[in-house]
Amino acid sequence: MSSKAKQTQKLLLFRLFGSRLFGLGTLKIREILPFQRLTHLPKSHHAVIGTATFRGAAVPVIDMAAAVGYPPMSKEEQQQGSIIITDIQRREIGFMVRSVHRIIETDWKSVMPPPKALGTNAFVTGLLDLDGDIIQLLDVELLLSKVYPESVDAREVLLSPMEIETLRNLNILLVDDSMVARKQLSDVLDAKDISYHVTSNGNEAMETLVRENDSGQPIDILVSDIEMPGLDGYELAFNIRDNKSLKQPYIILHTSLNSEMSLSYANQVGANEALTKFDADELLHAMLRAAGEQAG
Repeated sequence: MSSKAKQTQKLLLFRLFGSRLFGLGTLKIREILPFQRLTHLPKSHHAVIGTATFRGAAVPVIDMAAAVGYPPMSKEEQQQGSIIITDIQRREIGFMVRSVHRIIETDWKSVMPPPKALGTNAFVTGLLDLDGDIIQLLDVELLLSKVYPESVDAREVLLSPMEIETLRNLNILLVDDSMVARKQLSDVLDAKDISYHVTSNGNEAMETLVRENDSGQPIDILVSDIEMPGLDGYELAFNIRDNKSLKQPYIILHTSLNSEMSLSYANQVGANEALTKFDADELLHAMLRAAGEQAG
């Protein structure tokens, strides 16, 4: 495969409890801060330990260990910890961790999907074997949905009967490694009684694209996450454009990243659009633009 679609991923490794290492893609990270005095937030979720000041703004800080089910950090442990400031789903969030280990470079082909036996409440989107140590990549979308449950609810989007019917006539494929993101995508379409296929990784998505194409019902619109185990969204888009036997779908890369660099790269690998999660209105209108292009 051409190196055009290859983009190595940097992961920040850190510890929450004991010696186990966890990972988070650096594209989501704005800065790593040493401990600072936090301002208490009354009536907040138990894992929200206060707000920190970051570049003149108050940013909520979550005890990541407590949020995923480990014992919460004590006041003394917090003072020895670090705050990872992230930019996820259009908001800045700080995560308190026990210690920051290091940054490594890998690619998504090395990341394995988590075993299905972990169930739907595991905060893991992928596993990486690093010299015999298994690194768990955290599902921050699931974590945030537990702390801020209102963020998962998609607001009602007003579409005309003709627009809804237009989307119902299209073959749509959704792919995202986060259970929460898949639910958000599904809920938006279910609310309009629009049918779709859904997969949890790029390899399954490619298999679905080929199968539907061979059956004479090719996928018209692909909505894909970017950061996924195995075949990431960039490589998935590039592989689709490189496969001349496929009827080409309209590709929307849909990501929690707010990085302009990552979004601009989408066009280089053949994606039609790149959207930042999660805005139901933006997503459905992007699908309508796709319908117009497919009709043209």
